[in-house]
Amino acid sequence: MASKDAQNQKPRGQPGFPPGAPDPDPGLHRASSNPRSPVQQPGVPKSSSFLPTLDLIIIHQQVELLGMILGTQTSNKYEIKNRLGQRIYFAVEENHCFNRTVCSTLRACTLRITDNSGQEVITVNRPLRCNSCWCPCYLQELEIQAPPGTTVGYVSQKWDPFQPKFTIQNANKEDILNIVGPCATCGCFGDVDFEVKTINENLSIGKISKYWSGFVNGVFTNADNFGIHIPADLDVTVKAAMIGACFLFDFMFFEHSLTRL
Repeated sequence: MASKDAQNQKPRGQPGFPPGAPDPDPGLHRASSNPRSPVQQPGVPKSSSFLPTLDLIIIHQQVELLGMILGTQTSNKYEIKNRLGQRIYFAVEENHCFNRTVCSTLRACTLRITDNSGQEVITVNRPLRCNSCWCPCYLQELEIQAPPGTTVGYVSQKWDPFQPKFTIQNANKEDILNIVGPCATCGCFGDVDFEVKTINENLSIGKISKYWSGFVNGVFTNADNFGIHIPADLDVTVKAAMIGACFLFDFMFFEHSLTRL
């Protein structure tokens, strides 16, 4: 009787994927029967225990009143929240005023992500690089450390003359996922979605969205809101890399000040 039921039982798809779709990379997901699953990495501190359960990460940039008044570029600060709007992390950009003024959105910086107790759990390093399709040899790249001092991945820009394209890589710089953005990223009257896809780009597993905040707020402030939609059982290191990618997109496509209006 038990064997008959087993034959009639239909196979289920991988969590976060359409039913019947093959898992493009089983290493990205948590296997509950395997104690050495990628999500349960010993290098990830307990303070990042929020990440394995999140399927929606909301990133809210804090409004910089000083920048609004003076028309200057200040260090970015972000609140990272769950789908209930509860803050779980806080990110602060570290760099020099000269760097922000001269290099503007291309500036090198370090983003330090701390939990609610003030412990740093993720570090995002952005070197000074180009941001032009005319210079494909030195495009944007981020290094993701979790915990700080331990590199777990990279976000690298891929050259494309029409669309913004990026690759999420592991610590060995092996490609894991692709991110493909729209041809137009202005987002004047709607959301802007960056699709997270498998390496062959045949299957979409999530997206990074820049939410439209309204015309008035979009023109007179540099505060942006983002949402990262992902499978809950995605590897925490990949989730950390996607948070870093979200910061990179803000710098590259959406950051502005009154001095550039």
